[in-house]
Amino acid sequence: MKKVFFWLLAILITLSAVIYQRKTGPTYDKKMEIQVNGVTSELKLIRSMEIGSATGVKLNIDDTNLKARLYYKRFLTSEAYTSVDFEYAKKPIDSFIMNKVFKINEEKGWFANVPDQPMAGKIQYYFEVTDNNGVQTYLKNEPIVVRFKGAVPSYILAPHIFFMFFAMLLGNLAGIMAVFKYKGYKYFTKLTVIALFLGGMVLGPWVQWHAFGEAWAGIPFAWDLTDNKTLLAFVFWLIALYINRKKDKPIYTIVACIVMLIIYSIPHSMYGSQLDPETGEIIQGWIQLLIF
Repeated sequence: MKKVFFWLLAILITLSAVIYQRKTGPTYDKKMEIQVNGVTSELKLIRSMEIGSATGVKLNIDDTNLKARLYYKRFLTSEAYTSVDFEYAKKPIDSFIMNKVFKINEEKGWFANVPDQPMAGKIQYYFEVTDNNGVQTYLKNEPIVVRFKGAVPSYILAPHIFFMFFAMLLGNLAGIMAVFKYKGYKYFTKLTVIALFLGGMVLGPWVQWHAFGEAWAGIPFAWDLTDNKTLLAFVFWLIALYINRKKDKPIYTIVACIVMLIIYSIPHSMYGSQLDPETGEIIQGWIQLLIF
């Protein structure tokens, strides 16, 4: 009965972390509401684009009686903004899940294309909408920042995501068992190390390579926060595994679990790889914050 309770609690904590990750981070869509011709529309403004996908910026407004214009420029430059008109369109959705499960075959709204940037390159944008009430400008003082990335094959990305969250599930389970001094905590500590190694230390660099052209941007080569927090979590779990190999030292598993929870509370891709628009070199966002 205890084991069932441990599993349920670990699953609850992990699902909460998954939901939190989906709602935070600088690369997930920014949600906002605007009123157009008296109707409130909820927008999901894109903050991550795949190179070559021609995704563009979309305003999810199903009203053809308006005009909209996008203003964009390269991030961290003194360039003047370039403008482009939004165009209303209906686009087919090529997704098995959306087509077969949700019965959604197309998306419609206002679309504006922006030029592709190199891997880890960024642009910033704001927009204006003209309706029956006049012109309204949105986000000019706090423009949206979009980061560009290369396409990551699904056979690499899917197992990476799976093992990272599976590692968290196992780690939470090991930590909970350690708190109650349940004997199974050492076994799940070992499984956590294996899952974290596969997801973060093996598949993680593959994802980074395809997305940004660098396999590892953490210590000792650079200071990418995503890579470094993965490394930190892995080191703490290795320590817990090593110390528990002969004697029962549950406190080290508990500490490793707490460290991993703190790390997973940091929004995904926060201060991640970023292209310097002047030099063309990939730098890290948190160093950029210290400089500017």
